[in-house]
Amino acid sequence: MRAIQIVNLNGPESALELVERSEPGASHMLTPGRGVIVDVHAAGVSFPEVLQSRGMYQLKPELPFVPGSEVAGVVRSAPDGADVAPGDRVAAFCVLGGFAEVTVAPEHLCFRVGGELDDAQAAGLVLNYHTAYFALKVRGRLAEGETVLVHGAAGGVGTATLQVAKGLGARTIAVVSSDDKERVAQEAGADHVVRSDGPWKDQARELSEGGVDIVLDPVGGDRFTDSLRSLGEGGRVVVVGFTGGSIPEVKVNRLLLGNTEVVGAAWGAAALARAELSQEIGEAISGLIEGGFVRPIVGARFPLEQAAQALELIDGRGATGKVVLDVGR
Repeated sequence: MRAIQIVNLNGPESALELVERSEPGASHMLTPGRGVIVDVHAAGVSFPEVLQSRGMYQLKPELPFVPGSEVAGVVRSAPDGADVAPGDRVAAFCVLGGFAEVTVAPEHLCFRVGGELDDAQAAGLVLNYHTAYFALKVRGRLAEGETVLVHGAAGGVGTATLQVAKGLGARTIAVVSSDDKERVAQEAGADHVVRSDGPWKDQARELSEGGVDIVLDPVGGDRFTDSLRSLGEGGRVVVVGFTGGSIPEVKVNRLLLGNTEVVGAAWGAAALARAELSQEIGEAISGLIEGGFVRPIVGARFPLEQAAQALELIDGRGATGKVVLDVGR
């Protein structure tokens, strides 16, 4: 099969190589449990792959390895009693190995998809939308009628968060950095859009009539303090990543004065360890798809052999929506 390998840790420009390698079997899965073999049609590309190309991600496999954590495709084989069967169209989270024509994923992280989504949309479903639901509902305790401020709102996690929040009955404020990204946030259903280089904190407090209930932050960096300041009484900043590069520090007196919280949301660790949580979130996302709320926004698409260009686009902060590799049928 064709696959992309990371062969060194010099970054997206030179770390990736297209190779022919043997197909994986169910025993090649990196996590405990039973594996589902998937013929990959499309693979999602995310910031962790950029970090992996530099050896900066927490998961550090031995070189060379096939990156890619999420795919869409068709089940080739599945264990007896699994929720998916050969021939099913699925979205799957495979941890590694997604940038290939065949991959293996844990059975509890394979989800059937219907005709509402095409392959490219389905390739952006698990990582971003399950993260959004986990961050908003499980960790952030989002209630209907609350207001959610979303940083990086035109990216994969950002657009997913806007749609999931809307499906859960929240109002949304998107923070973006350009006209193009504003259009993407509006397409994702944002109720309001503000600019990251403007007085977004004050605008958010005004739009929410005193302060937002949740800030979803995949960015980190120097805007974190203003995220805390944008909260209303009892508000929560939910941290899902640091694509801005720097990890902010919290002066806890700000939490005390406003009765506010900073909450971490590491979906991957929770999902891999708790099959019942993955099933619960998968059912919730399926309901949001059926309700018309979840429609992953696909941005740039590349053939498998141009995976390096896909990572460079993300690395340069030029991506909107979900970046996808078209792998094959």
